[in-house]
Amino acid sequence: MDLDQLAALRTPEGSAALDAAARVAGGDPLTAAAALRSAGLPAGLASAALTQAELRRRAVGKFGPAAARMFLTRPGLEQATRGVVAARRADRLRAAGVRTLADLGCGLGADALAAARAGIRVYGVEADPVTAAMAAANAEATGLAELFTVECGDATAFDVGRVDGVFCDPARRRAGTGRRIFDPNAYSPPWDFVVGLAERVPYTVVKVAPGIDHALVPAGAEAEWVSVDGDLVEAALWCGELARVPRRATVLRGRAGLPADAPGVAAEASGRPTGPDGCHQLTGSGVTEAAVGPPRRFLYDPDPAVVRAHLVAELADVLGATLADPSIAYLYADAPTPTPFARCLEVTDVLPFSLKRLRSLLRERRVGRVEILKRGSALEPEKLRRDLRLAGDEPASLVLTRVAGAPTVLVCCPVG
Repeated sequence: MDLDQLAALRTPEGSAALDAAARVAGGDPLTAAAALRSAGLPAGLASAALTQAELRRRAVGKFGPAAARMFLTRPGLEQATRGVVAARRADRLRAAGVRTLADLGCGLGADALAAARAGIRVYGVEADPVTAAMAAANAEATGLAELFTVECGDATAFDVGRVDGVFCDPARRRAGTGRRIFDPNAYSPPWDFVVGLAERVPYTVVKVAPGIDHALVPAGAEAEWVSVDGDLVEAALWCGELARVPRRATVLRGRAGLPADAPGVAAEASGRPTGPDGCHQLTGSGVTEAAVGPPRRFLYDPDPAVVRAHLVAELADVLGATLADPSIAYLYADAPTPTPFARCLEVTDVLPFSLKRLRSLLRERRVGRVEILKRGSALEPEKLRRDLRLAGDEPASLVLTRVAGAPTVLVCCPVG
């Protein structure tokens, strides 16, 4: 996609091409392209329209129905914040009193559009000319152009004195190759600039990779990890007056496909639902250690947001649970307690790992289908599945882990 192609798609002829592409997208791409060309569309316009139609189909899971009106690129879509996460962040900013926001590195505008829907005036800055033009087009397409404007330029040159708050999502992929950047100093904008924003603007939020090293979290900032339907999707640093707790795990359930303008959640709680829309939050210091003991009847597999936020000990306290190994994030308790922060399994057998013994036990139980979970084990699940040579019609869950440092397998069944 280049600026000329984008301009062509925004003409009446381009709009007709997009409508035609939406009707044939989703099947064989060659057949779809042939159908558009047979309808008299120029090859270049047909190709650009089909690309947008396919990207819009993929984007529904992130943006809901709004995806049908947006202009997208593949890298931009991959890196864009999910609508439910962006909406919740916008609600929190609005509740904190932010009325004007700079989105530095706004990309296609996912976060900026959510903030604009919440009534915040957003000034987007994007270095890539095509992406900046697409973000502006998305603001118009969603009826938010009065609240979200975009300039193409260097994020480090923006006058942050013009706004109450700043949101920054530094680029973590190399332009042209799409390869991930693991050195924060190679981000764009660079890490020193990003963390320095908190000293200049009282309401600063930085989106970071979920795998960020806790040592990189600035002193006094709140680090939050967010999962959607069990998938860890991002982390964010809430700085200045936005920081409320050292660590937060936010678990969103059942809203991944809702539109980006669906209402978010502003209330907070520790380990309790915050509203009917499936948002749950667990908070703590991130440095507390859970008690260690032997495996018990019920095993909890914590949500990845809880694990990455280092809040396993806080969850253990809620559940009355313990670890069986201080370095493995499986929790064990004597009774099942409903929680949005972990999946619960009932443990039927605890065995020192032995392929021969495990195979014999599963044959006795006529187990023919297994799911395999693992933490702290070097075993490859698919190889183990083949080696077990299962035969039968009963299901089971196998947990490969360590107990007091020793390789162990737990045979389990799910708890409703």
